[in-house]
Amino acid sequence: MSVRRLLGGALAFLVAGAVVVPATTTAASGATPAPDRTSAVEARRVDSLPVPKITWFDCSVITPRGACGTVRLPVDYDQPKGATTEVALFRVKVADPKKKIGTLFLNPGGPGGSGVQFAAAAPFFLAPDVLAKFDIVGVDPRGTNFSDNVRCFKDLGAQAKALSGLNTPFPTTATQREAYIKSAMAFGKTCSTAGQPLVSSMSTAEVARDMDVLRRTFGDTKLSYLGFSYGTYLGQVYANMFPDRVRAVAIDGVLDPVAWSGSQGATPEPQTQRLKSGEGAYRALVKILDLCKTSGPDFCNLAAMGDPRTLFNQAMADLRANPIVISDPETGEVFFTLDYATATAMLLGDLYSPDGSMFVDWDLSSIVSITQDPMARKAATRRAAAALQARAETKAAADRAAKVKLAKAGARAGWGFPYDNSPEAFQSVLCSDGTNPSSARLWPYFTATAQRNAPGFGPLWSWASAPCASSTWTATDEDAYRGPFTKRTANPVLVVGNYWDPATNYAGAVKASTLLPNSRLVSSNSWGHTAYGTSECVTKAVDTYLLTAAVPPVGTRCVGDQQPFTDPIEQPQEQEQLRQGGTGRILPPVVAPVQGALPRL
Repeated sequence: MSVRRLLGGALAFLVAGAVVVPATTTAASGATPAPDRTSAVEARRVDSLPVPKITWFDCSVITPRGACGTVRLPVDYDQPKGATTEVALFRVKVADPKKKIGTLFLNPGGPGGSGVQFAAAAPFFLAPDVLAKFDIVGVDPRGTNFSDNVRCFKDLGAQAKALSGLNTPFPTTATQREAYIKSAMAFGKTCSTAGQPLVSSMSTAEVARDMDVLRRTFGDTKLSYLGFSYGTYLGQVYANMFPDRVRAVAIDGVLDPVAWSGSQGATPEPQTQRLKSGEGAYRALVKILDLCKTSGPDFCNLAAMGDPRTLFNQAMADLRANPIVISDPETGEVFFTLDYATATAMLLGDLYSPDGSMFVDWDLSSIVSITQDPMARKAATRRAAAALQARAETKAAADRAAKVKLAKAGARAGWGFPYDNSPEAFQSVLCSDGTNPSSARLWPYFTATAQRNAPGFGPLWSWASAPCASSTWTATDEDAYRGPFTKRTANPVLVVGNYWDPATNYAGAVKASTLLPNSRLVSSNSWGHTAYGTSECVTKAVDTYLLTAAVPPVGTRCVGDQQPFTDPIEQPQEQEQLRQGGTGRILPPVVAPVQGALPRL
């Protein structure tokens, strides 16, 4: 993971001074409406399963009071005595069990992000009051990370060969498009066969069932949950499948559940286009460029070079026509090519951070300097080549040292070669959850519209679901959840939406809160991906809700602690994952914007 951390300018309504509000009541009688009930089918699936045994081992060396665990759960809940899959989890226990409220489950997004790693980091981003009252539990969703992995290929080489056409954030030329489509089709066909049986049992509904079984295993009568990004869909699915089992479900950086699932009322575009993540990212970037112009050259480098919007458009057009190729001047070996797609992905990474405006300004002003000045382009190429050469020499030395260690550890390790299955993990959940067009060859048609609506960012997000084309990704989960998303929960759901989020469009939070009859929307004029930790107002609202299950007042609006171009220009340091939030704690390390070539939620 690398960088992280997004319409209105409403004044902050500080929750610290607001009165919390209990669940909604009927106007006529004052009585709280009864929640919807878990269906008999779902209750039978999860409740008939005996409490599973968790195998624990000490992980306090990672996090104080930390424990790692594994548990075997049914591959198919319709066959509870059939095949099982191993699921990994991490728990941080409360210091004083007498103060314990219950268990708080976490999910960092993805899909396919590691709940284990997220929970291990929780003491650094959750409030002390929350840590003092809950055991914190992160689960690696089935098929991912430290859980039994879904694998579509026999080894890393086979995976790399099959997916070679996907090694670009999105295709921009006819050759790239053909390669991308062929790899997307191969991806779908291979996973639908070699990835069985797990690939057909990885929908979000299965993870929600796993979470309900674990809730019962830990002795909680109702679920407490905090989910970010894709984790908001898991929270919504759980709330609608098990509405009477909700104690507190807080979701931040919210996916539109109808768009994600393709349920009734969804448009026929690709799944990752329906979410309008591209539109959210482009809107955030344009707003930053406009604020740059207003703030002036003392606060924004681009403002000293001309009109920021014009400079951006020209630079991206230049990169489409003439990518910046950084190569070894002696051998001609290409180290890196900065083209239109790569630059778009880089800017998306910038936008994930609450102080992303500084990095957008820095990166764009550098690109503009190079594209406008041929001499600057040559000089930059030489400097980059020299830096990359030095980095390569350092890496070679480290590799030699690592080989010595590997030689000594080889016998103990058994020389196994597990490979990173994150492409399979992401796609297996995505394709199981939602509907998509029939053929990857239709994606150029849809992404042309995406490009008009959100230049660069629209295609970047839209192409990510091409492997899910229904004629090639034929694996299905018959027990995936397709809605409705309108169940009344036992306690209110807290929905947090960030106006300038580049991955989960603010409209998704509005949609989710509109659908859930017992929910409360908190909006924030924040920057970056998700809002918890970027605004004291949001963070207090979420913490209070988790501790009390009481929601803030209707219409609560917050303002992010960091706003664009409020300080004079400074040289930005290298971006780090563990960025400090306004609370002094780190921000939740949600899944990185781009892993490999594909965007992540």
